[in-house]
Amino acid sequence: MKLIAQIRLNPTPEQHAALRETLAEANAACDVISVIAWQAHEFRRIPLQKLAYYQVKDSFRLGSQMLIRCIAKVSDAYKLDQNVQRIFRPQGAIAFDDRNLSWYTDKGVVSIWTVAGWQYIPYSLGEHQRTLLAYRGGESDLVYHKGMFYLLAVCDVPDPDAQQIEGVIGVDLGSVNLASDSDGDIHSGAQVDRKREWYAHRRAALQSVGTRSAKKRLRRLSGRQRRFQKDTNHGISKWLVAKAERTKRAIALEELTHIRQRTRARGPEQRARPSNWAFAQLRQFISYKAQRAGVPVVAVDPRNTSRTCSVCGHCEKANRRSQAVFCCVVCKHQAPADVNAAINIRNQADGQTAYGAQPSG
Repeated sequence: MKLIAQIRLNPTPEQHAALRETLAEANAACDVISVIAWQAHEFRRIPLQKLAYYQVKDSFRLGSQMLIRCIAKVSDAYKLDQNVQRIFRPQGAIAFDDRNLSWYTDKGVVSIWTVAGWQYIPYSLGEHQRTLLAYRGGESDLVYHKGMFYLLAVCDVPDPDAQQIEGVIGVDLGSVNLASDSDGDIHSGAQVDRKREWYAHRRAALQSVGTRSAKKRLRRLSGRQRRFQKDTNHGISKWLVAKAERTKRAIALEELTHIRQRTRARGPEQRARPSNWAFAQLRQFISYKAQRAGVPVVAVDPRNTSRTCSVCGHCEKANRRSQAVFCCVVCKHQAPADVNAAINIRNQADGQTAYGAQPSG
């Protein structure tokens, strides 16, 4: 399982300037390589390397290996779409490998190539990153973000042995209740919704003022809502995976690909809620945490899970009296709507899962 360890570098002012200069030089080379690739319509890495290497080498202060990494960056950028010529930001991330970056984990220092020569730069990290770094291998991206440099190191962490599974927890993901499980536990999205509304109103007010201080405040607010939602999703996913691991159960989730296209909303307030629903992130967090814990994750078809009675199996739109309440028109079973859906998800997974299955991501 590949995970990313985010390591903050602590360069001196001179080293900081050298790193910024290196990023600027490398991305300028990427722009030139992109022009060559675009004109020749050659986007494959090895042919592009043969075509561009000697044309670019004498024009930039880059070592051979750094130039090869720049060619690879351009080639990767065109893999998604070859209809638009790529342009690279001066401070965009650049990949380093073991030929131009060395880790000295016993000293807490990296040796990194720059246009000003090799630099020995200390770094700081937490215990989690320290554990991941023991499995580091391959490339590390040098990233410049808000005045600080980070190395994003790829770590190939071994998968744990799969647990002996004795059941399934069904989990229903939503925008009102972020996660509800088949045991009846509900993680409300009310606080996230309040934060979303507060930030939306605050941004609108500051934008209407338009002064320099208002713009400065807007920059400070940038990303806060996203980070709050991310922290909330980390907390929910950690709680669910710990519960599944403790009770020796798999986790069943709905397959919600393209859910935004299927979600209908009336009015600007209802449209804002699905657009701020970070369900894909929550699902990703649950999946990778479960994989690390040896807990299987099962995807089930979401159709009619919210309309079907978990007791008698009757499926009808009228069963869903409101967003919050489910009441079966046949057997009169009543329950929180999201919990009823989570039980249906669990029942589906029970029918398609062999206990003891390997984790899925």
